Amino acid sequence: MRDIDTLVIGGGIAGLSAAARLARHGSTVVLEAEDAVGFHSSGRSATFCHFGIGGDLVRKLTAMSREVFARASGEARVARTHPALFIARADEEERLDALARATALHVSDAERIAGDDLTAIVPVLRRGSDGFVAGLLDRRAFKLDSDALLQTNIRELRAAGGEVALASPAEAIRREGERWIVDTRGESYSAHYLVNAAGAWADEIAIRAGVAPLGLRPLRRTIIQFEPPEGVDVSAWPFTKTVGEGFYFLPEGPARLLASPMDETPTDPCDAQPEEEDIALAAWRVEQGTTMTIRHIEHKWSGLRTFAPDNAPVAGFAPGAPGFFWLAGQGGFGLQTSPAMAMAAEALMLGLAWPEELAAFGISPEEFSPNRFAA
Repeated sequence: MRDIDTLVIGGGIAGLSAAARLARHGSTVVLEAEDAVGFHSSGRSATFCHFGIGGDLVRKLTAMSREVFARASGEARVARTHPALFIARADEEERLDALARATALHVSDAERIAGDDLTAIVPVLRRGSDGFVAGLLDRRAFKLDSDALLQTNIRELRAAGGEVALASPAEAIRREGERWIVDTRGESYSAHYLVNAAGAWADEIAIRAGVAPLGLRPLRRTIIQFEPPEGVDVSAWPFTKTVGEGFYFLPEGPARLLASPMDETPTDPCDAQPEEEDIALAAWRVEQGTTMTIRHIEHKWSGLRTFAPDNAPVAGFAPGAPGFFWLAGQGGFGLQTSPAMAMAAEALMLGLAWPEELAAFGISPEEFSPNRFAA
């Protein structure tokens, strides 16, 4: 039995970013069930940091995290500035207006555009009665590198004396006295704190530990990769996303595009694989919204985006389970909010003063509490 201060279950961005901070305060080990970190969600994301996802709390966390990424944009490929464009059809302009108002709280220079300006930025967009009429352009969004983010947090974790144990699923969890005991295939741990950052499996981990689940919802999302029109360099095209049902696409270098139909298919926790109908839907929606024809899909994959019942992230101790700390429900925004979420988790778990960096963006500790689901 190995005694440590903190045991984190889950080697995705949520667990690793929190562990990198927690390791500064005591012995910390991250358990990852797979043979590599970020296997299920963090490594399968389009990894773009933008305001077109989530509610008020997510946008505040994104705004705070963007400042961190701005400082790190020249380091280790973690983040680079790249524009984001949100597009609307005629019957979606109210949704675009709402997004513009929400974005304006954090980005003073987001620009409303229309007409020729749309196709000047993304020449393939369909316009007019069957296409798009307006857009919101954020020139200071960020393209993130998920692997660089994961590895940066691992380096910080190890520099503070922490460890990552791969191929180490938490097979049995129990409470003994003031400690949490977790058995893996190769070792057993006794920890004061148990951090549940298991993503789509977080409810299962809670049940295994005798803790009430939150009602998390894993949703499958599909991404395809294909060639743009021949001879067109797309590297300067923005991350482009419809404000309503539709698609998003973004460049992957000068001669490749990634696209998603923004599908949200409920599923059990699993190694998500793309379904043929979702692959076809991605291609169809892109072709309906642009002048592009997708002749060949070079690559396709799926990942799981796991949401709490109210679509906001959860960070806090489980009611009636001392030392059991939830860090879950980060949906499709885990990477882009990871600096802020890790800072919040550190303060909430260790009872530290609430960070001024979070307070400056109007983020309060109560917003994360799992107690909001107690009823």
